[in-house]
Amino acid sequence: MAAELTADGIPPEGQGDFFLCDIFGAIPKNDLASMEHPLFSLGTRPDRRILNYQHNGAEITVTPSVKGLATIHDKDILIFCISQLMAALNAGRQVSRTLHLKAHDLLVATNRETSGDAYRRLREAFERLAGTRITTNIVTGGQEVTTGFGLIEKWEIVRKARGGKMVSVAVTLSDWLYRAVLSKSVLTLSRDYFRLRKPLERRIYELARKHCGRQNSWQVSVETLLKKSGSASPRRVFRKMVRDMIEAQPLPDYALEELEGDIIRFSQKHAVTEAALNAPQLKPATLEDARALMPGADAYALEAEWRAMWARSGSPRLRAPDAAFLGWVRKRAAE
Repeated sequence: MAAELTADGIPPEGQGDFFLCDIFGAIPKNDLASMEHPLFSLGTRPDRRILNYQHNGAEITVTPSVKGLATIHDKDILIFCISQLMAALNAGRQVSRTLHLKAHDLLVATNRETSGDAYRRLREAFERLAGTRITTNIVTGGQEVTTGFGLIEKWEIVRKARGGKMVSVAVTLSDWLYRAVLSKSVLTLSRDYFRLRKPLERRIYELARKHCGRQNSWQVSVETLLKKSGSASPRRVFRKMVRDMIEAQPLPDYALEELEGDIIRFSQKHAVTEAALNAPQLKPATLEDARALMPGADAYALEAEWRAMWARSGSPRLRAPDAAFLGWVRKRAAE
């Protein structure tokens, strides 16, 4: 049974089936599955195509409503919700699949205007998210289930201002997405992600963050990048757009370059320091072992945290860095 609402149209803290979004400055988080697979339209006009995607055993069908497919910019709402839930979980707070949020806070956190038109566009985004249907067998929270669902189950304007502008909104996430949050199958995004205005830049950043992570580099063919991006552009047009990105280098954290053989290389933008060069090197299999010890965790984030701890302790020489890292991960998992 839902909790009674306060005079502001929001539930009291810690009561009922609601979670109140009130964690200011929550670190942006995104779920792994939608970073890996193209679930959102990159179009700027209503996109009413039915999208079908298959890759490495994952099968996805995305069906629009009459309002069109949810867009990569609509996804800001989900990122805001995921970020709030993860911040609460890390703080030991109780969470729920239904979130109460203030529309103004969402707009500010995602680097949007707070004009009347911005609130209208926000409402349209809620409608597209609720109307877009996903059918998939991709895994979230350690479970592979073929299922169909909306990106959000439902939404409602809880309170309006006198002029009709939404103030407080209730959003119920899909069980699929909520399960991903509870299993911490998420990655941290740069706050500058919300400054990327072009849909393809956002999507390419997601792929770089997911696949390059904190490795030195990641290489992918233009053909595979086109497929994973979900772009509807022909390959030659897509290649031109990627080359424009290579010239402009708009992505936070990652640089792009074109290699022979129609290959795109992503690498870390930050210069390699002497400390980084002397840091203990881990085998790829060690990161896989870390994922097994902490399912759903970002192994590269764990590695970066461990390296920082190693540097703070005086950068001691390690005879068995892989064993030391996994021992540290086991302690983290037991906390």
